Amino acid sequence: MKAQVLHSIADIRYEGAAKPRLKKGWVLVKVMAAGVCGSDIPRIYKTGAHVHPLIPGHEFSGKVVEVYDDTESGWLGKRVGVFPLIPCGECECCQKKQYEMCSHYNYLGSRCDGGFAEYVAVPEWNLIELPDNVTYEQAAMMEPMAVAVHALRQFDICRSIGAVDTDYGNMIGMAGQYIYNLKVCVIGLGTIGLLLTMFLKEMGIEHISVICNKEKQKANAMKLGIYEDDIYMVSGNGSNNFMISSGINGNVASDKNYNYKYDYIYECVGRNETIQTAIQLAAPAAHIVLVGNPYSDMTLDKDVYWNILRKQIKLSGTWNSSYYGNIECGAGDNKEVCIDDWHYVLNRLAGERIHPEWFITHKYKLSELQKGMEIMRDKTEDYVKIMYVNNEQ
Repeated sequence: MKAQVLHSIADIRYEGAAKPRLKKGWVLVKVMAAGVCGSDIPRIYKTGAHVHPLIPGHEFSGKVVEVYDDTESGWLGKRVGVFPLIPCGECECCQKKQYEMCSHYNYLGSRCDGGFAEYVAVPEWNLIELPDNVTYEQAAMMEPMAVAVHALRQFDICRSIGAVDTDYGNMIGMAGQYIYNLKVCVIGLGTIGLLLTMFLKEMGIEHISVICNKEKQKANAMKLGIYEDDIYMVSGNGSNNFMISSGINGNVASDKNYNYKYDYIYECVGRNETIQTAIQLAAPAAHIVLVGNPYSDMTLDKDVYWNILRKQIKLSGTWNSSYYGNIECGAGDNKEVCIDDWHYVLNRLAGERIHPEWFITHKYKLSELQKGMEIMRDKTEDYVKIMYVNNEQ
């Protein structure tokens, strides 16, 4: 088979590779779509992977074309999305079904071969079957969407809902005007920030502001239904509306809405300046969710730290996404698949309530995928999601 193989730092080659051999409990997936994650770029060009050679790619979907044992597996021929984290099943977090925090996990695309290939071997437990109306390209975005939902579910009111699926839109009826009146801010409109905004809108949040630094990001936010007056650009043209210290793009914003305070803030950038901005914009007793991977070491000024204490701000981290496999909750006629982040996303895709395909900006054949990686590395073009698409059925 053909694959994009990472041999060492900055040495990735499109070449022939051995077709994966299956072991018990694993299947062979023909990759139909695979997205390039922001974390793939430093892995490929800067830090390297945990092992070399490695086939990267952890955001992918495809079709099961081979199983280890026909008599034991019902997956042959199924269209699937793939949860890329392979938990050990034995550590304390795994015993609590907190698989995303497994102490001894494996990971498709970073610790073992992933989806930038014609075929990939996947444990059956990691497969999620796709309804007919969910496309491979949509399914390849399930991983970043699940990461966004995992951050969304840090909401106290969301976490109070049980494991079985709940329509967050109906929570307005459950919680009066609480959700409707919440003021939420998303800082950073990369892929995760944009998808998080999409789910906040779908959830029924009315008052959403976003902070971004590109006109394309602003256009994407407006496509999701964010009002132009609630989109705050950080640029050097004096059009900014928040007091944001330099750091997002090295410029300072004006303070038109400096006193506008938020109940929930999602920090999706991972920079010192944007974290301090989040603290500055927080209302008393606000909840800040840290989503962005850190660019460098973090420091907090004394006054900022005092702000956390005096306003009694709650800080939460969020990592990866929850996935329980295809297990059922309830009993008898009330049984249904337990709703982890992945099944939450799948339900909304199947109901055509979300449209992540709007944000696939670049599509490449597998042989040409490095062109997309270089765009992300060098930032030569605006992009949201760059994807390898296999047009062979």
